[in-house]
Amino acid sequence: MARRCEVCGKGPVVGRNVSHAHNVTRRRFEANIQTVRAIVNGGVKRLRVCTRCIRSNRITKAA
Repeated sequence: MARRCEVCGKGPVVGRNVSHAHNVTRRRFEANIQTVRAIVNGGVKRLRVCTRCIRSNRITKAA
C-alpha cells in the first residue's frame, strides 16, 4: 500500500545517506502516515493521513 496522505498527497521523498567516510547510498524519507477514523461527508471513514494534517486540524477525528 502506498505511503501517501489521503488529504494533502504527501508521499515519500528520495535522498542520500552520507557516511563519515563519504560513502553515498540512496534512501527514502517516508511520510509519517497514521490510520485515523475521521468524519467525511457526515459518516465515519478510515483515512491514512500524515501527522501534519492531523495536527493542523485538516480532518475532524471521529470519537
